[in-house]
Amino acid sequence: MSDAPARSERPPKEVVELRVHGVSGAGAEQVLDRPNVRQVAGDRSGGFYRTRPGYPDTTGAGGVTLEAYRWRDLPSGTAMRTLSLVFLLPFMLCNMAIWMRPGGFGLPGVTVKGLCRLLALTLTALYVVAVAGVALDLVAWKCMAVSRCLSGRSWLSWLGGRPVGMRLALLALVPTAAIALVWRLGTRPGWPLAEFRGPSTMASVHQLTAVGQWDAAPLVARLRAIHVAAALATLDGVLLSARTAGGAAGAWAVALAVLTGVVLAACVALVCAHPVIDRTERSPAIDRSLLRLRAGTGLLTVVVLVAVAVDPASWPAVTSLPGYGRIVGALFLTQTALLVVLGLAVLWARGRARGGSRLRALGAPVIGAVATGLAVAFSAELVYRVADLLDRNAPTAERLASSPPLAYKWAIFGFFLAVAVASVAAATVAVLSGPARRRAAAEILARDFPDAPPGSGPRLRQVQKVIARARFTERLTPLALIYASLAGLGMATSTLGMVRQYPGDLIDRWTPIPADLVNFALGAGSYAIAAVVVGLIVGGLFAYRTPEFRRYVGVLWDVGTFWPRAAHPFAPPCYAERAVPELSRRIAYLTGQGRAVLLTGHSHGSVLLTAAVLQLPAHTVDRVALLTYGSPMRRLYARWFPAYVHDEVLREVGQRVGWRWINLWRDTDPIGGWIFSPHRPGEPATVTGPPASVDRRLPDPPGVVAAPSDTVPPPIVGHWPGETDPRFADAVRELADRLRGTTSPNS
Repeated sequence: MSDAPARSERPPKEVVELRVHGVSGAGAEQVLDRPNVRQVAGDRSGGFYRTRPGYPDTTGAGGVTLEAYRWRDLPSGTAMRTLSLVFLLPFMLCNMAIWMRPGGFGLPGVTVKGLCRLLALTLTALYVVAVAGVALDLVAWKCMAVSRCLSGRSWLSWLGGRPVGMRLALLALVPTAAIALVWRLGTRPGWPLAEFRGPSTMASVHQLTAVGQWDAAPLVARLRAIHVAAALATLDGVLLSARTAGGAAGAWAVALAVLTGVVLAACVALVCAHPVIDRTERSPAIDRSLLRLRAGTGLLTVVVLVAVAVDPASWPAVTSLPGYGRIVGALFLTQTALLVVLGLAVLWARGRARGGSRLRALGAPVIGAVATGLAVAFSAELVYRVADLLDRNAPTAERLASSPPLAYKWAIFGFFLAVAVASVAAATVAVLSGPARRRAAAEILARDFPDAPPGSGPRLRQVQKVIARARFTERLTPLALIYASLAGLGMATSTLGMVRQYPGDLIDRWTPIPADLVNFALGAGSYAIAAVVVGLIVGGLFAYRTPEFRRYVGVLWDVGTFWPRAAHPFAPPCYAERAVPELSRRIAYLTGQGRAVLLTGHSHGSVLLTAAVLQLPAHTVDRVALLTYGSPMRRLYARWFPAYVHDEVLREVGQRVGWRWINLWRDTDPIGGWIFSPHRPGEPATVTGPPASVDRRLPDPPGVVAAPSDTVPPPIVGHWPGETDPRFADAVRELADRLRGTTSPNS
C-alpha cells in the first residue's frame, strides 16, 4: 500500500491491453488479430496469450502490449461436457432462476431462494419418476405381463415368468443407474477451485463481487447430498406406493413408506435451511450429517429393493403400476403450485428491484417455468416414445401407448399449445411492431447519413432492416412471459390426468374444437419435443466444433454456466469460479510489475471484466481502464439479473477505474447496447457527469457506398467484434493516454 502514491506520481509507460472475447469462442489469433501468438499463463482451457517476440507488429494502437484471455473451453471444453449441457438443460435453467431474483435481502429474497431450490428438488424427483415410469411401469409391469411384448426380446423374456416383486426390484436398478449418472456428471472433475478462488475480503459491497470469490464446492456438495437422497427416496416412494396399494402389503411396507416420507420431508426442509447449507466455509458437522443422510437413504433403498423382491404377498391386478399415475399428477401439481407461489413472491419483492420496467425482475418465475416445462415435456416424450417402441405393431386396443399416465399426455398437449401460441404471439408482435421499428431505424439512418449519395437506397434499406431486427430484442421479455405463463398453464392442466380426463374428450365436450384436431396436436407436440431434443444435441455438437455456429447457440451455455450452482447441484459447473479470479489475479500481477492495464471486453467478456474490476483492490484499479463493446450489461443482464447488475453496480465500476471507461455500441447489435445513455444524435442527454462520457455510439456501417479504393460498401458489423475498426483503435489510444497521464478524461 505504501507505494500507491509513488505510482500515481510516476504514471506507467507500458500499457497492456488485455482482451477478453465473448461467446464466439474465437482463438487467440483472432482476438489479437495477429497470426503468431504464444501462451504466457494459464492452460488449454483458459489461458493468456501474447504475440511472439521478434515478429513485426507486436503492439496495438497507441503502442500498447497486446494480450488475450481465451476462456472458450471453460464452459464447454470437451464434447462430453457440451452434451451434458444439453441433457442437463432444465437443471441449468433452474439454477439460473435463483440468480434472477429481485434485488434486496430480507424475507422476500429468502423466500424466492427457497422456492427456487424447492423447484430444483422437484426436477430431480421428476427425472427419477420418468425413468422409473419406463423401467417399472412400462417394462416390468406392463410389457412383462404380455407375451406378445416379450416375444423376440431375449433381454426381457428371461424375466417374464418371474414374480412381480423380483421384476420390479431388478428393473429398479435402471433408475438407480440414472441417479448415479447425473450424480457423476455433477461431480465430474474440473479445475481445482482452491487455486483460483479470489480473496476472502470483498473489494465491493455489491453481490456481483461474490461471483468467483467464494468457494462454491461446500454448497454444491451439500445440495448434491440432499438431491441424491431425495432421488433415492423418490424411487423408494414409487415402489412402496405400488406395494401398499390395495391393502395387501404387510407392516414392513408401511414402516418403510413412513421412513421414506421422513427422508423426503427432511430434504425439503434442508434445501430451505439457508443458514445451514449456504455457509461458504466447510463445516464438518453439517457435511457429515448430510453425507449420513445420503448414505442412510442408500441403505434404505437397498432394504426396499430386497423387501419388494422377496415379499410373497400378491400384487393388485391392475393394468398400470399402482399409484404411479397419482405420483406423476401430484408432482406436476406441486410444481405448478411452486411456480405460482414463486411468481407471487417475486411480485411481492419486486418493489426492491432496481429499474422501472414492469417486467423487470420477473426472470425467476419465467425461467423457472421454462425449465420445469422443458423437464416435463422431455419426461413425457421419453415415456411415450418407449411405449411406442414396446408396442411395435400391436392392435390399437392393446397399445401400451394409451396406458402411461394421462398426465404425460396432457403435458405433451400443453407443450404444443405453449409453443404454438408463443410462436403466433411472436409473429404477431413482429408484424405489429415492424412499422415502429422500421420508422425508428429510418430516423437513425437519416441522422447518420443525412447526405446519402445517389444509388445508396438499396444499401440503406438493408441497414434499416438490420437495425429494425436488432430492436426486436426489447420485445423478447413479454414474449418470454407469455411462453412461461402458457407452460405453467400446461402443467396445471396435466393434473386433469389424475381424474382420467383425456385431452381430446374433454376439449371436444366443452369447446367447438374437434377431438381429431386435439389428437393431431398431441402427435405434433410429441414430434416437436423430439425435434427440440435432437436440435439441442446437434446444436451442442456443432457449438463445440464450429466457432461460427457457437456464436448463436453458445449464448445460452455461457450465460447459464456463468452463475455458480446455488439451486441445482446437477447443473453444469460454473466457469466464473475460475475465470473471474484468474482475471483478477492476472490484472493484479501486471499492475504489480509497474504496468497499466487496459481491459477490453467484447459481449460476455465485458461481464467477466466487470466482475473482475469489482474484486480489485484500490491500489490496483488506479492503473486500470475499461473498454467494452457489444456489452449486454444494461440491455440484458440488468433486466434479467437485477439483484446483481443495476445502476449502482455500474456506477461503482466507473468510479473504481476513475471513469476511464468507454463503451462502444451499435444500433445494429441485437445483444449489446449502451450502459448509461444511448447518446443518439438529436436526442436529449439522459445522464450528466462522468457517466455521460462512457457510451459512444458507432454508426454501423460507417458508410453506405463503397469507398473509392473498394468495390463493395463497408460491412454491417452488428454484434461481431470490432477490434479492426479504426474507431476501436481511437478508443484504445485515448484510454492508453489517460493511463499514461498524458490526457485528461475531458480532453
